[in-house]
Amino acid sequence: MAFSKDQLKSIEQHVGGLCERRVPPRARDQVRLAYDIDRHNVLIRESRPDFRDPSLWIEMDVAKLRYIASSNKWRLYWKRASDKWWPYTPSGRSTSLSAMLKEIDADEYGCFFG
Repeated sequence: MAFSKDQLKSIEQHVGGLCERRVPPRARDQVRLAYDIDRHNVLIRESRPDFRDPSLWIEMDVAKLRYIASSNKWRLYWKRASDKWWPYTPSGRSTSLSAMLKEIDADEYGCFFG
């Protein structure tokens, strides 16, 4: 099931807000943070210029938020070096999208931004 209009508005406000806050305007020519929506997932990605060809940008996954409609909960995932998504276990489930974004922003264990 795709997100409702209200959910999309909330995602834009909260996830879009995180992406704006994390990268100061003076650094946006060096790093970008954006998100994509794929059915019931919100993927947050970081982009940087390729060191060999700065005209090309390389994307790296930062976090994945999955909405489980049956339980009205968000589940947070981080990407391991194996390129596989793993549940974020310290507190990776919540009914609040903003609570999950606080976990990403704090990055207490270095899972999202190193």
